[in-house]
Amino acid sequence: MDFSLGEELEAVRDLAREIFADRVTPERLREVETSAGRVDEPLWADLVTAGLLAAVLPGQDGGSGLGTAGLCVLLEEQGRCVAPLPLWPALTGALTVAAYGTGAQRSRLLPDLMNGTGRLTVALEEFGAVEPLTPRTAAVADGPGWRLTGVKAVVPAPAGARHVLVTASAGAGPGVFLVASDARGVSWESAETTSHDMSAHLTLHDAPAELVGTPGDGAAAHLVRIASIALAAVQTGVAEGALGHAAGHLREREQFGRPLATFQAVQHQLADCYIDIEAMRVTLWQAVDALAEPFDAAGADRAALVAKWWATEGGLNTVHRIQHVHGGIGVDTDYPVHRHFLWGKQISTTLGGAGADLERLGALLADAAVTS
Repeated sequence: MDFSLGEELEAVRDLAREIFADRVTPERLREVETSAGRVDEPLWADLVTAGLLAAVLPGQDGGSGLGTAGLCVLLEEQGRCVAPLPLWPALTGALTVAAYGTGAQRSRLLPDLMNGTGRLTVALEEFGAVEPLTPRTAAVADGPGWRLTGVKAVVPAPAGARHVLVTASAGAGPGVFLVASDARGVSWESAETTSHDMSAHLTLHDAPAELVGTPGDGAAAHLVRIASIALAAVQTGVAEGALGHAAGHLREREQFGRPLATFQAVQHQLADCYIDIEAMRVTLWQAVDALAEPFDAAGADRAALVAKWWATEGGLNTVHRIQHVHGGIGVDTDYPVHRHFLWGKQISTTLGGAGADLERLGALLADAAVTS
């Protein structure tokens, strides 16, 4: 299997890396972390101007058609420098609208994302042991529209999001519903996350909504699948960035007259990090490849869960080890590597931790064994 990026994806990677390297400084990160929305809006505008958001969307909607592969390249670069942007929720939502939305929904929502005047977020999680595809939030038909009632937990990056894609249960199965963030029956409760981003708990009380696709048609599964892959991509970048910090730190610091990088115990720690990161990268791109035609939903779900598990388990192990090899300086909350640690912790619990990923993967494998 060839995981080389190709010219278009390499161009996206190089341009994103250049913009992030120029804009994402420790001083800028501190400034954004104390702002109300916790989003670097000027940096978001830079990505819009560079066409990097449009690159992900289909050509029929005005984008470059790079899809999930382009999204993952962009998210890896974001994670590498922990840039405070709502890329994964906005773009996974946009890709779901592009795949399942009506022409009117696509023409209303996607141009706003590409020109920077509006963005989406996604509401996939709920309080308690609730699987993403069996939400307690309920959808009831109301003439040509729908009404939603329920509570969604830790909705990422609500600031600046005009609409929310909400997963909810309808009669025919789980569906994806589009809700205006300021609609009647919608209320928000702000919540700060481990990574210092702002999220919010979303309460829906008979809130008006539009259906994206049809209930049970795979739109909800598509959204959760792409979100899992997107989180794996961000975590891969976070782990790579953390490893880069460790390599620089250990070359410069000395103990007993020798650089710390020459000590075998430290080398073993970084070797384990490298192995985990390579496993994260391979399983990530295997999951992206599983989305290609001919499409097999069960196979794509398995690949996405494998990538998600490696990102959750391997990513968390990596940021823990790298925190450890930095010694006391690693716990300084203003030291750059500490942000990678916090991002790794946050991502490792989003959409469930490693145990939840394994449970879902086991259920899929059991179903495949029964039907074969």
